[in-house]
Amino acid sequence: MTPSLLLLPLAAYLIGSLSGSLLLGKLRGVDIRTQGSGNAGGTNAFRTQGAKFALGVLLIDVCKGMFATWLAFVYAPHALGGDLPYVCAFAAVVGHIWPVWHGFRGGKGAATAMGAIAMLWPITLPGLLVLWICSVILTGYVGFSTCLTGLGFAAAALYVGGNDARTLFAIAIAALIVFTHRANLMRMRAGTESRFEKAMLLSRRKRRHGA
Repeated sequence: MTPSLLLLPLAAYLIGSLSGSLLLGKLRGVDIRTQGSGNAGGTNAFRTQGAKFALGVLLIDVCKGMFATWLAFVYAPHALGGDLPYVCAFAAVVGHIWPVWHGFRGGKGAATAMGAIAMLWPITLPGLLVLWICSVILTGYVGFSTCLTGLGFAAAALYVGGNDARTLFAIAIAALIVFTHRANLMRMRAGTESRFEKAMLLSRRKRRHGA
């Protein structure tokens, strides 16, 4: 076993463990895991700290997914038959969810996965973003929309086929995203999940016309 098969996924996990919300939170003197939903992700950052803070969190979390994947492309492009970038991308997402630097309490993995997808299969990003935006507009449920987008990514990989590593990565990412959003789905089923009301453009228009 070559060192790259161990060191690069480990490095990807450690990079993924650098949580954008927790790093920026330290600069502000807050831990967003003690606020709002208690999650160290972008949505809770937006709801508790505002848009500028959330944008910084998003940039860090997306870029670390891209960087961890890029390392495998640059330093071990032929390892595992060229499939090591998928391993490193998955390791970065796992690091984001269970970060060693932050007591294994991180975010839900979507932004880091998006950064990895931007490196591995960028042609799918516009469609995935459109799917997420449309779902948020129609339902107002950010967690549900993220799960739907993850499942859409897996469906696209299964439909296109031709790359077993990509298909396995897509299925694993979809499963992780659904798992990390399980509480959101349970609250949605119980009717207690918060909606992103400002994003529900159709609902807002109906209310204006009905008023």
